[in-house]
Amino acid sequence: VSGEVGNTELRTGFTTGSAAAAGAKAALLVLLGQADGIDTVEIPLPEEGRITIPIEDVMIIENGARAVVIKDAGDDPDVTDGARIVSFVSLAPVSGASEVIIKGGHGVGKVTRPGLPIKVGEPAINPGPQKMIKNSVNEVFDRFKIQNTQVEIEIFVPKGEELAEKTLNARLGIMGGISILGTTGIVTPMSHDAYIATIKSGISVAA
Repeated sequence: VSGEVGNTELRTGFTTGSAAAAGAKAALLVLLGQADGIDTVEIPLPEEGRITIPIEDVMIIENGARAVVIKDAGDDPDVTDGARIVSFVSLAPVSGASEVIIKGGHGVGKVTRPGLPIKVGEPAINPGPQKMIKNSVNEVFDRFKIQNTQVEIEIFVPKGEELAEKTLNARLGIMGGISILGTTGIVTPMSHDAYIATIKSGISVAA
């Protein structure tokens, strides 16, 4: 519980970044044949602690595996609450060290202006979610001693373009979809810090 309004306790949720990381881990596990019918996965948060995320659906499809997580913002009035966050994972052998490549698919915005923590032309997947995705993948690799493998993860949000119209993304120069966010991985209801971070981003882009 992160706070109260009157006598009502507010329920925390998890970010789009946590959803993407959980989906990536679930899809990777299924792709490696290490799990079947996954209902939940546990992932590391960006700074400390862990969180268990429900998996809506996961299956092997052509050239990889796909997992779906339903974003749960808790009691926060988040426009992405209930959105389907899709993670598609594919594997390829490499001669050197294993690597993780993260891409943005349909419904994930693209950065078009400088001033954000993501370079112009890159998908709007913030550093926190990228860290969570990579750490989640590396946990699986370490557990099963997998080496010399490239993991490509593409994040989709089926209704991302529609949802983005209800956000400040266009003003920040993020076009074509929502941002994959999450400094802590947890959604704190009615968070002043989250709104302040958005204002700071707007000032940085304007500058």
